[in-house]
Amino acid sequence: MALGQAPVGAWFVAVPALAALLWWIVRQDGGRVWAALFGGVGYFGASLSWIVEPFLIDVARHGWMAPFALVMMAFGLALFWAAAAAAGGRRVWVLAVALAVAELARGYVLTGFPWALIGHVWIDTPLAQGAAVVGPSGVTLLTLLAAAGLTQWRLAPLGVGGLAAVWGFGVWQLAQPAPAPPGITLRLVQPNAEQAAKWDADKAQLWFDRLLAYTAVQPAPDLVIWPETALPYLIEQHPELPGLIAAAGGGATVALGRQRIEGPRGWNSLTVIGPDAQIVAEYDKHHLVPFGEYLPLGDLAYRWFGLRAFAAQEGNGYSAGPGPRVLDLGPLGRVVPLICYEAVFPQDLRTAERPDWLLQVTNDAWFGQWTGPFQHLAQARLRAIEQGLPMARVANTGVTAMIDARGRIVDALPFGVAGYLDVALPGGLPITPYARWGEVPVLFILTTLLALALRRRPVLDGPRQTD
Repeated sequence: MALGQAPVGAWFVAVPALAALLWWIVRQDGGRVWAALFGGVGYFGASLSWIVEPFLIDVARHGWMAPFALVMMAFGLALFWAAAAAAGGRRVWVLAVALAVAELARGYVLTGFPWALIGHVWIDTPLAQGAAVVGPSGVTLLTLLAAAGLTQWRLAPLGVGGLAAVWGFGVWQLAQPAPAPPGITLRLVQPNAEQAAKWDADKAQLWFDRLLAYTAVQPAPDLVIWPETALPYLIEQHPELPGLIAAAGGGATVALGRQRIEGPRGWNSLTVIGPDAQIVAEYDKHHLVPFGEYLPLGDLAYRWFGLRAFAAQEGNGYSAGPGPRVLDLGPLGRVVPLICYEAVFPQDLRTAERPDWLLQVTNDAWFGQWTGPFQHLAQARLRAIEQGLPMARVANTGVTAMIDARGRIVDALPFGVAGYLDVALPGGLPITPYARWGEVPVLFILTTLLALALRRRPVLDGPRQTD
């Protein structure tokens, strides 16, 4: 099943494997919960193996934690599947619906972690366009019902037919004319600062000089974008920095990731600097990574034990910003900024005002080189599909890419290289059903199916039973 996730994307392996898992679970006499739990542990352990990478940045200090982090993450997420098996009983289609509810829930419970959703196996296919209508949870439900159908020959045509219908819808969507571009040129800068040396004082000037050099290349674009925490210095301690950055921009506006401080508090921020060296807009990341950017009860943990979050350079971690927002950049349009991890949450794109485009700045050097960065990119593509809006994605080490409103990569920089990419911003589509109504349609469908499950007797599902 894990082979369905990026970068492999083998949905044709993942879906039959999912069907086999469902078939296996419902046929356990007294061990359905255990079967689901350990099935989930295997799936999440394989899909999220990149979770060990942050602990290997400083092996001497944190390396011993890596196996514990992976095992705890796999078991923690598998608990959702175990709960679904307890609720689903012996009816395979009810188990499929219960698992869809569990997958939706894990995107919200305890701040949420909707990484490696079952429906993510379709991101490289036309079927992913269904997310514009029902979102990732709706696509996950469709996948689970199709897999359940494959376990019984009388239901198999329904499962395969449902997937084929949505696939056909996606093909039709992708064949539609592209919306007119707004005539804005972006420069996406990828400095490729290695994580182990990112905060090395001796190399700070090297990273900064590299960013300035790419920014200064003529002709100037309309907007230059640096990745998450790209600025190696604090503007509060070096007030000359905006002027240096604006001068390098040569008339272009520059949006950059940085650490921002006020007194004892700090934020992971996106700052927009105009050609006149004035800060014209700012956004503070609000959906922080637990244990990565903040510690629960972090003040006490830092004061008593010296524990602090991985990404924080001072104190116990970052403070959270007030929430999602739209930055009005004037002629550059209205943009929703997303910092790193925020792009995996569909709910973090819900704002009162519809933007013109999306912007993700990230530092995927934390995620290693094999699976994590590419799974992160895949989820960014899904956000573009859901909203019907283009996304500029700028990463420290990669993958830096321009994504159109249907989730296709227009252009990209290779992973692990330093460079920049000048690209025209694609146009946006009309508001999608998912952007308008969010999870409401899929919640209605799930509620209806669960109500039917309470009324129906276990016919055609699981081993036959006698009265």
